[in-house]
Amino acid sequence: MKVIHDKDKQQFTMEVDGEIAKVEYEMQNGKMHLVYSEVPFNIRGQGIGKMLVKKTFEKLTEEGYEAVAVCGYIKLVAKRSDKWNNIIG
Repeated sequence: MKVIHDKDKQQFTMEVDGEIAKVEYEMQNGKMHLVYSEVPFNIRGQGIGKMLVKKTFEKLTEEGYEAVAVCGYIKLVAKRSDKWNNIIG
């Protein structure tokens, strides 16, 4: 599953079984503030949210962005990961 960065809408999206899961952000002081994540009801409970957030982290770092987790779930995923704990503020 591939994450797509839509800069115009300020979000990362991933299509799963015809549904769109997303992470929304706002740019502040040159950093990407990850403010919201959503997985449609029909595809919840399959680990899609965690996968989406980690793929979002990978994509934004590949593109050279620094990020701050604002959303509680995104913070939790970053905090529980040895790889992302020190990268995502």
